[in-house]
Amino acid sequence: MNKPMRTRAFTSTALALAASAVLTACGGNDNASSDAKAKAAPSTEAVAVKDPLVATFDGGLYVLDGTSLKLAKTIELPGFNRLNPAGDDSHVMVSTDAGFRVLNAAEQTFTGVEYEGAKPGHVVQHGGKTVLFTDGTGEVNVLDPAGLKAGKKPAGRTYTSADPHHGVAIELTNGELLTTLGTEEKRTGALVLDKNNKEIKRNENCPGVHGEAAAKGEAIGIGCEDGLLLYKDGKFTKVDAPDDYGRIGNQRGSEASPVLLGDYKTDPEAELERPTRISLIDTETGKLRLVDLGTSYSFRSLGRGPDGEALVLGTNGTLHVIDPETGEVDKKIPVVDDWQEPLDWQQARPTLFVRDHIAYVSEPGKRMLHAVDIVSGKKVTSVTLPKSTNELSGVLAGH
Repeated sequence: MNKPMRTRAFTSTALALAASAVLTACGGNDNASSDAKAKAAPSTEAVAVKDPLVATFDGGLYVLDGTSLKLAKTIELPGFNRLNPAGDDSHVMVSTDAGFRVLNAAEQTFTGVEYEGAKPGHVVQHGGKTVLFTDGTGEVNVLDPAGLKAGKKPAGRTYTSADPHHGVAIELTNGELLTTLGTEEKRTGALVLDKNNKEIKRNENCPGVHGEAAAKGEAIGIGCEDGLLLYKDGKFTKVDAPDDYGRIGNQRGSEASPVLLGDYKTDPEAELERPTRISLIDTETGKLRLVDLGTSYSFRSLGRGPDGEALVLGTNGTLHVIDPETGEVDKKIPVVDDWQEPLDWQQARPTLFVRDHIAYVSEPGKRMLHAVDIVSGKKVTSVTLPKSTNELSGVLAGH
């Protein structure tokens, strides 16, 4: 890929972040577990927040201003809750053990829109559609996030898998729906449905299928325990790992690059493998490249920059900016202190969320949240929050 221009000027967002650097907020297997209804902490009437971020803590959610990182509101929500962008500039999907709930993060309130079902799992945005997969029921819900602004559940497509499983689905721009195959005990691959939910393609050569990502040219990758399964131009292609067991379970894609970023694990017996290598899968050539970063990372460490840069937050506290075509680490940005991934996946650890050219990184050990400009390589602001945070997400800019 072409290298990003290192001399381009900061955008207004970056300037605003830099100006607010002295501000400090006073007061700091993927299932969810909370069936409690949220209630906002007593406060004055909320003022709309632009480009909000949302972070979970033990007992609720923090809604933060995306520019200053100032804490705008605290919302009580007991239990372990998960976060994903809903696909527009106002809403975030919050996963509780009762299902997906829609939070209007800009207005800091739940809308009342819910997609009920046990074990809400992956949330995918692609081609202007958002797709929800509920593991406990196998139900897939496809919605246009633009419809959320009305405060009601938008009309959308549904599909129910043959068996409930920890899965994922994505709708392509031509209306095809790619969704995983499996049961609670075993996951094997994926199938593709036409606009009428009629099966048109199937591939069961992807043991332990997990996660998805879309690359330039609408090449869709789903992870396997022995490589990656690609779906492109109506055909499935398997990209084999160089090891008999080479698991790519988490991926990140970019419309600016044909190369997918994935993790890479080789020990099926490990209680928790802490890999130091990442995978780069070229969807045009079908080639897989492994890059050793010299530091481990977690499933919350992967991201993509505005020009397709591959981003990995290492346990050495450094954000690695990688050229996905060459595998070269173009930049190393110190962000947080050294850390170690906990054995329990639900436990807090530094988390990366990327929006445009800004990388947001949490540091639970210090109750802090940092904003880093990927282009300049500089940390532009940091805040301390009342409590340590766990998950971190936000709305999507420009939608």
